[in-house]
Amino acid sequence: MSVITTNIKTSTLPVMESFYTLQGEGYYQGKAAYFIRLGGCDVGCHWCDVKESWDAAKHPQREIVDIVEEAASHPGRLAVITGGEPLMHHLDALTKALHKKGFRTHMETSGSSPLSGSWDWITLSPKKFKAPLPEVCRVASELKVVIFNKSDFAWAEKYAALVGKQCKLYLAPEWDRSAEMTPLIIDYIKDHPEWGLSLQVHKYINVP
Repeated sequence: MSVITTNIKTSTLPVMESFYTLQGEGYYQGKAAYFIRLGGCDVGCHWCDVKESWDAAKHPQREIVDIVEEAASHPGRLAVITGGEPLMHHLDALTKALHKKGFRTHMETSGSSPLSGSWDWITLSPKKFKAPLPEVCRVASELKVVIFNKSDFAWAEKYAALVGKQCKLYLAPEWDRSAEMTPLIIDYIKDHPEWGLSLQVHKYINVP
């Protein structure tokens, strides 16, 4: 299912980094994917592992045509737009250009900014610091909730009630607390089998 929003012209975007690797998390774990990490974030998670992405001004503005040409130089045709918070930017032009090159367009977002772009898959990872918008919850393809404390299970259920029936549900341990949280998540999933476990496999196999 493609989620399409209104067209707004944007020719450049601040790119922190881009790389070809394997998707390490969620439903598409293990699939070849080209990641485009955009600069800029107004959510500010204290446990964020890419805090250097927060200030968009620190990252070069790149022409969308160049971003997509670089992505297309690799054989995979799954593009993941992440951040930072990618929805701080208008993404219509980027996703249109990626689709023209035969890519599936995936996004990883907190959902805290208005939706833009044409998406084949939306991973919603809500944050307590800035709540996701209802419009993003409704169209999420998968819900990935980071478990930092025991209280986060109830918080995860709150958002599971706001996404559509088609949405895949995942619980993910916060990396620095994974030894403590993963056993709790396993027990929770055994009692609530509608959820699945999402691990940051890329960190275990040492790829970007």
